Amino acid sequence: MAVREREGRSGRPSPERILEEVMTAVAEHGLAELTMASLGRRLGMSGGHILYYFGSKDRIFLEALRFSEGRLAEERRALLNRRVTAERKLEQFLDLYLPREARDPRWMLWIELWARTPSDEELRTAQDELDAGWQEDLTALLARGVRQGRFAAHDCPAVASQLLALLDGLSTRVVLGLRGAERAAALDTARAAAKSLVPRA
Repeated sequence: MAVREREGRSGRPSPERILEEVMTAVAEHGLAELTMASLGRRLGMSGGHILYYFGSKDRIFLEALRFSEGRLAEERRALLNRRVTAERKLEQFLDLYLPREARDPRWMLWIELWARTPSDEELRTAQDELDAGWQEDLTALLARGVRQGRFAAHDCPAVASQLLALLDGLSTRVVLGLRGAERAAALDTARAAAKSLVPRA
């Protein structure tokens, strides 16, 4: 999602600018420290004005996640169009999916919202939509590799689902900073799994 304006006509930060600041604040301090008052101070506006834009704190988190995922969707599209081998594209896809580091704000938001989806239809629907984008793009990447003769024929949607489930587990360990769950090790595990699940032609 491209940022259209950083300041609205009123001189207040635009909704896109607010979402950028949410991601920055989460990266710096985590979700527990993020209040409307503290976010308002960062933006030079009241917490009430922020709620006016979004309606609730949960909605702000959801929109910040959509904002972040929109940017990643653009990166995925660029990745799919690169003139590199299917094997290289798959490696780059795995790298893009995993958290950048412990306390990665995108993944911290995911974890927070995942815990609430059983009781919130809007969150559950949004999660399904965002997950579908990754599933569709990974399936397309694998299918193109099959057509190009780089991968042996296999059930691309099923393999994509398995790889994404593995990546979710690895990512959760990385973002929580669990012992032995460094990003480099998680990426090595994901690459090894991809080689096993995606047979070469």
